[in-house]
Amino acid sequence: MDRLAVNALADIYDYWTERMPADFGGQKFEPIARLASYDSGGKPVELCGTSTAGLVNAFYCGADDSVAWDRGELLPMLDKQFGPMSVVAVLAHEMGHAVQFRLGEKSNMNQGTPTIVKEQQADCYAGGFFRYVAEGKAKHFTINTGTGLNQALATMFFIRDPAGLSAKEQGAHGLAFDRVYAFQAGFAEGPKRCAKMDVAEIEGRIEEKERTESDERAGGEVDITEEDKFALFEESVKSAFSAAGEQPRISIDGASCGGSAGTPPVSYCPDGNTVAVDLEELAKIATPPKRGEEPGVDGNGIGDFAAFAEIVSRYALGVQKGAGATLEGETAGLRTACLVGAWAEFTVDKTPGDGDRQLHLAVGDLDEAVAELLQENSLIAADINGKQVPSGFARVEAFRIGYHDGDAGCARAFS
Repeated sequence: MDRLAVNALADIYDYWTERMPADFGGQKFEPIARLASYDSGGKPVELCGTSTAGLVNAFYCGADDSVAWDRGELLPMLDKQFGPMSVVAVLAHEMGHAVQFRLGEKSNMNQGTPTIVKEQQADCYAGGFFRYVAEGKAKHFTINTGTGLNQALATMFFIRDPAGLSAKEQGAHGLAFDRVYAFQAGFAEGPKRCAKMDVAEIEGRIEEKERTESDERAGGEVDITEEDKFALFEESVKSAFSAAGEQPRISIDGASCGGSAGTPPVSYCPDGNTVAVDLEELAKIATPPKRGEEPGVDGNGIGDFAAFAEIVSRYALGVQKGAGATLEGETAGLRTACLVGAWAEFTVDKTPGDGDRQLHLAVGDLDEAVAELLQENSLIAADINGKQVPSGFARVEAFRIGYHDGDAGCARAFS
């Protein structure tokens, strides 16, 4: 674990030695004063004024300009669950904090900067480093934009904030939807983009700031097998795509398309323009994981929004068929994810407290979408044959385009 960590830090040092002067007016990158490895289950030591006993963490400490990591539990767990690039992602994030400390005002940092800004910037700086690795410039690591980046994004998801935590809280990092965006911004645009992140931007783009009374009324998880809840869902889909003309019919009698292949637990059957749903199997996906369990891992469910979104993805194929678009290949998969994102935005409660009978986006739902999109068997970003776009990075980005720009944005991006 220490060899993995030190190799990661060596490449991150090289990256910032190049990028800091290039992007920030010639300012040189000064090496970290102290790198520290410890075992959270072993003999404790004191780092940054804190005992390491039971400290399953990796962190940057500005007080002594140190980066430390737990080689006993944290790094082995990340490596086993997500792969070695997850360890690299965590250390790239912590080094992002060290960069902030060095840049100060050039990175919009001062004593009053909220935690959420620091954390989103650090995620962004980590994304910039991963672009460097993907371009083949790192000495110790290589990465592809499929599985490798998926590991990094899965790590961002793993260390997300719980749903409902206000971004104004001390220690807030952001939900998965926010953290993945910050990482992607750094990957696409580089450190200068990260340094521009400030309070105004964070408050403007973070969708789920905290759990409110209207969120509670909208409900968290619902039983998708309940007839009235499913009826509300159907109405939301029909309304979201009302401009599409003829729309598919939804059947809950199983996911078979007769003699043709399907994509259980939900299939789009073009011959009858039908979305065929195996509601019993889909209910397993709709079951949220227990506390401490990761969604979609080891047979765990994800949540109701993920299950509904899989139905919408097959419904969106019917909408595309009506528009004469191809239903096979990566473009179809990305367009599908984009249209699911457009539906998701449609369900946002724009008039909270009005007491209407509609399906509304609840706190945590966007993270359920991210969790599904990062699964190897994701249907949200799959074509009619169930073939997934290999890059989770691209899947999430397509969903985000739809969420922010609607179906018109999907048409522009994935024509």
